[in-house]
Amino acid sequence: MKALTTQPLPFHRLVPVAAVVLLAIGLPIFGTPYLIDVGTLVLVYIMLGLGLNIVVGYAGLLDLGYAAFFAIGAYTTGLLMVRYHVAFWLTLPAAGILTALSGIVIGTPTLRMRSDYLAIVTLGFGEIVRIAATNFTFTGGPEGVYGIPHATIGRLVLRSPQALYWLGMAFALVVLVGSYNLARSRLGRAWLAIREDEAAAQAAGIYPVYYKLMAYVLGAIFAGVAGSFFAVKLTAINPSSFTFIQSVTILMVIILGGMGSLPGVILGAAVIIILPEALRAFDRVRMLAFGVGLIVLMLLRPQGLWPSRIGQIVKRAVALSEARAAAEIAAGAPTPE
Repeated sequence: MKALTTQPLPFHRLVPVAAVVLLAIGLPIFGTPYLIDVGTLVLVYIMLGLGLNIVVGYAGLLDLGYAAFFAIGAYTTGLLMVRYHVAFWLTLPAAGILTALSGIVIGTPTLRMRSDYLAIVTLGFGEIVRIAATNFTFTGGPEGVYGIPHATIGRLVLRSPQALYWLGMAFALVVLVGSYNLARSRLGRAWLAIREDEAAAQAAGIYPVYYKLMAYVLGAIFAGVAGSFFAVKLTAINPSSFTFIQSVTILMVIILGGMGSLPGVILGAAVIIILPEALRAFDRVRMLAFGVGLIVLMLLRPQGLWPSRIGQIVKRAVALSEARAAAEIAAGAPTPE
C-alpha cells in the first residue's frame, strides 16, 4: 500500500482562507474599537471551540459542562493577579495545572460512562463549579472578581483594543497549532479510532479510558488558557459568565462549524458571535432571528459549515486498496472454458 499523502487545499477552499487571514490582519488596523472588541471575542470562542473540539470532535465525548474549565482558568488568573499581585504570564501555568487537575479528578471516575450518562455528569460538574464560585467568599461570591490588571510585556501595558486583539490572536494561534499537531499525532489517531468504534479500538490495543482522559485534560487546559485571557480582557469576572448556556454556546460552535474540523471551529465561532451582533438593529426579534438562522444552517448543512477531512484520506486509500486487490484477484482467477 502506498504512503498516504494529504491533498493540497482546493481553490474553492483556499479563497475563503485567504479572505479570513486578510480580515484578521486588517481588522485591528482599520476597524473601530467596537469591531475590534467583537473580533477579540471571536478569538476567545475560537480557543474554547478548539479545546472542546478535542473532546467532542476528536474523541467523540459529549461534554455539557465545558464552561467549568473556562471558569477555573479565569478565576485562577483573576485571584492571583488581584490578591497576590502575580504577573499575568505566571498565572498561565497555574491556570493550566488547575484545569488539568480538575479534568483528571472529574474524568477518571466518569469517562468509563458513555453518551447520555457522561453528558449528565459533565453538566453536573459545570453547575457545581458555577454554584461554588457564587457561594464561596474567596471567589467574590455573586459579584465575582473585579479590578483585574491588564497583561503587560515589560513596561508595555496591553490595554488598548488593538493590543488585546493581538494578544488574543497569539493565544488562538498557539491553540490552533497545538490542535493541528494533536489531530495528526499518534494520540489523534487513537482518538479517531475510539470515536469511530471503541470496541474495535480496544481490540487493537488502544486503552480507551486513558486516551479519553488525555482528550479531556488537554481540552481543559485549552479552556483554562482562554479563561485567563478572558479575565485580563474584561478586568472583571463573575459566575454569570460561566453558566450552562455558555457550555451550550461553545458546543454550538463546533457543531455548526463541523465536528473535528479546525477551519469549521473558526467559522462556527465567527457565526455564533457575529450573527447576533449583526442583528442588533432588530432588537425585538434579534434572538428569534438568530435561532431561526441557526436552524436553517443546520438543515442545509447538517454535517457543519466546513466538515472535517480527518479520516477521509485513509478511507479513500483503504477503498482504493480493496478495489485493487479485488481487481488482482479477478485478473488472476482462471477463466471458465
